[in-house]
Amino acid sequence: MHKQIRPLALLLVGALSLGTLSAQKKTTKKEAVAVQAPMGEAKEAPAFQLMVLPYATDALAPVISKRTVELHYGKHLVGYANKLNKLVRDQGIKERDLVRLVQTSSGTVFDNAGQLLNHTIYFAQFKPYAEGMTSEPTGALREAIERSYKSFADFQAAFEKAGNEIFGSGWVWLATDKDGRLSISKNTNAGSPVTSGLIPILGIDIWEHAYYLDYENRRADHLREVWKIIDWEIVGRRYMERAEGVKL
Repeated sequence: MHKQIRPLALLLVGALSLGTLSAQKKTTKKEAVAVQAPMGEAKEAPAFQLMVLPYATDALAPVISKRTVELHYGKHLVGYANKLNKLVRDQGIKERDLVRLVQTSSGTVFDNAGQLLNHTIYFAQFKPYAEGMTSEPTGALREAIERSYKSFADFQAAFEKAGNEIFGSGWVWLATDKDGRLSISKNTNAGSPVTSGLIPILGIDIWEHAYYLDYENRRADHLREVWKIIDWEIVGRRYMERAEGVKL
C-alpha cells in the first residue's frame, strides 16, 4: 500500500515535531511538554516541518540499518530542520515554499534548506525491505528510461557510476524536465537539480553519514544494494506529476 503523494510545500509548512523518530513512535506527555513554550510566553510555529517517516526505523534493514536511519533521520535531518527554522526566524525570511527558498538562497540558508528538501525526497522514496523481492519502474517512467539509457540495467550502471564519481559529499539524482526528458545529476554538498530548473524524482545521499555504519568506505556496495528498497511507484508518480513541480 502506498501513501498519497502531496505537493511538497503542503507537507513542509507547519509545526515542527522533533521528538519523532518513526511513524510508529507516539509522543509521550513528557516529550510534548518539552516542546511547549514557557508559561505566558508566545511560541511562533516553525516555518518548515520535519517529515514523518512512512515506515519503521528498522524497515529498510539490512540495506540501511535501523541505527543508520535513527542517526540520519533523527540527528542529521532534525539538525537541518532546526537550523533552517532558526535562520528563517532570525533573518526574517518570509519565503515558505521550500523549493523556491533553495532556488533563491545562498550560504547557510541554502545549505540547510537544500538538505531539508533533499532528505525529504530521499526518505519518502523507500519501501520496507522484503527478502527476494525486487521491483523495477513500469509505464511511462520505464519507457523514458529506455529511451534515454537503452535499458533499465544500463540506467542503473550509469547512475551507480555517477554516484561513485562524486568526490566527497553530495547527491546523485535522476531528474526530469517538464517535457519528461530524463538526466542523471551529480551535485556536491546540499545541491540538487532544482537549482537548474529540473525536477528530482530519485535521489541517493552520498554523504558518508548515509552509509558508513553499514558499508564503511564501500560506497559502490551501498549504491548497488539500495535498488532493493526503491519504491518505483512513488518515483513513477513523481515523473507523471512533473508538471506540478517537486513531489514527495
